[in-house]
Amino acid sequence: MTTTSFRERLYSTSLVFFVALPVLQAAVPRAEYPQPQFQRAAWTSLNGRWEFEFDDANAGIRENWSAGGHKFSRTITVPYCFESRLSGIGDTAFHPYVWYRRTFTVPPEWRRGAVLLHFGAVDYETQVWVNGRFAGEHRGGQSHFQFDIAPLLGSGENVIVIRAEDQPEDRYMPRGKQYWEPKSKRIWYTRTSGIWQSVWVESAGGSYLEQVHITPSNDGTVRFDARVTHPSAGLALHAEIRDGERPVAAAMGPVAEARAISAAIVRDPRLWSPETPTLYDVTLELRRGAEVVDRVQSYFGFRSVSIKSGRVAINGRPIYLKFILDQGYWPESILTPPNEDAIQFDIRTTKAMGFNGVRKHQKVEDPRFLYWADKMGLLVSGESANAYRYDDLYVARMITEWTEIVARDYNHPSIIMWIPLNESWGVPDLSDIRQQFHLRTLYSLTKSLDASRLVIDNDGWEHTEMTDLMGLHDYARNGEILRKKYDGAGKGGAPPPDNARTALASGVRYNGSPLFLSEFGGIAWIPPETKTPDESWGYAGVEKTADDALARLRGLYEAVAATPGFIGICYTQLTDVEQEVNGLMTYDRKPKFDVRQLSQINALLQ
Repeated sequence: MTTTSFRERLYSTSLVFFVALPVLQAAVPRAEYPQPQFQRAAWTSLNGRWEFEFDDANAGIRENWSAGGHKFSRTITVPYCFESRLSGIGDTAFHPYVWYRRTFTVPPEWRRGAVLLHFGAVDYETQVWVNGRFAGEHRGGQSHFQFDIAPLLGSGENVIVIRAEDQPEDRYMPRGKQYWEPKSKRIWYTRTSGIWQSVWVESAGGSYLEQVHITPSNDGTVRFDARVTHPSAGLALHAEIRDGERPVAAAMGPVAEARAISAAIVRDPRLWSPETPTLYDVTLELRRGAEVVDRVQSYFGFRSVSIKSGRVAINGRPIYLKFILDQGYWPESILTPPNEDAIQFDIRTTKAMGFNGVRKHQKVEDPRFLYWADKMGLLVSGESANAYRYDDLYVARMITEWTEIVARDYNHPSIIMWIPLNESWGVPDLSDIRQQFHLRTLYSLTKSLDASRLVIDNDGWEHTEMTDLMGLHDYARNGEILRKKYDGAGKGGAPPPDNARTALASGVRYNGSPLFLSEFGGIAWIPPETKTPDESWGYAGVEKTADDALARLRGLYEAVAATPGFIGICYTQLTDVEQEVNGLMTYDRKPKFDVRQLSQINALLQ
């Protein structure tokens, strides 16, 4: 972030037109640095062509494919999943076991320290070998992981082999909207298996920064909390903060027991908000005296989130949440953004429609999306892909992966709330006290990892008393129904009305938290000449004309505006997704309505 590219300057300007962006793939797809909040200078993308093989008989381990004796029969374009068109395969059948292989080289000087092999996300279980030797394994389809492969490297060409296992019918596995049946249906979509975010390799020090949490306060104080791998004597963490190119503060703290904590003060800090998304760059260095052992570039924003006078407040100023449900699917690449322009286009269009935030629904979004949300000023709810059934294995999977998710995205100022669970997915029987305890545990766990943000325990219904906002889902057909139902809601401590399920879990009393209409609308309309599946659907049917759809939308917004108990909304949804056609844009990103009219309707909410 120390320099501003032409692309960043271009996309920081105002939106002046709308087009469906063409999918143009570079020689190395998604070649930008994958994690802008933790960037080292010496790195190489491993995206692009890999050898690939389906292993439906699960023979690869037994036949020792990791040693290189098996000839792979296919190729695939990473980071796109094999189900997608951009992968070059486009096979949506069940294939639980898949293998990848490619060669790479690293400069000789890299081997003086750690060489980190990074995976943005691989769904679901991953095993990795380098030059036939086991490098490590990971479980979890939405979270980043890395291995130090320096001890496994040779002097010339090296071989990476990856085995990914993703059981398509396992409903105890956090999977989000990926359907466990062969064909998409209703609210469930095509699966994403194997590698689906970027893969890269980079050079780090013999001792290196594994993670740095940056916690700014609006008084100008910035705390750096670093975890160091292979610490050695005499190390210290140094941080230099810059406003543009101008240094404004510095901090230093010694490394002890693999941790380093330091703090700095920025005088008269400029605050981050959707209107003014001010970011500060920071260089983080591990030093031993004058020697720099490891260096990482990062950034942060001064931004606080709170509840003030019953409203959500950013930097102490109440703000009406105008969110839109964004499921982050693309027709050509499924869960993986096809390119950088596609990410920016979605954010710019969202803002131009008058929304100030997105629910990244049932998906942990690509870090590049969060980077651009930080730069362009879009609020985000950080969410998890959920499982559907409850048992001890599910609990272990969910807690482990959610912890990794919160840790990865902790530094993003755009994220103002965490939502670990949606609509009781994973906890389908909340009369079971264990499942209630699981909800409370997720709330408390999230707060223990990050006390600076709001947390919704179970978005939609069946809340416990441990939630900061009462997220409610209601797809009322029109504004009159919505207005009557919520007349007086939130006044005098009255509990919210029930919807598809009870608003509160069994035996739970309303804690008085503000009411957030976190899913509503779902108005479906199919523009002429738009091709959609035969089974296309929308909530309460499909409207015949654009005018009919806009009239119903305006009626719902007028009802919300007349309901003072609501502190925000989340409209369903930004784009159509496969057979679900209630988007404000088609699946290929053509706006269905005049964007200025949508912005005017959003302006009804204050």
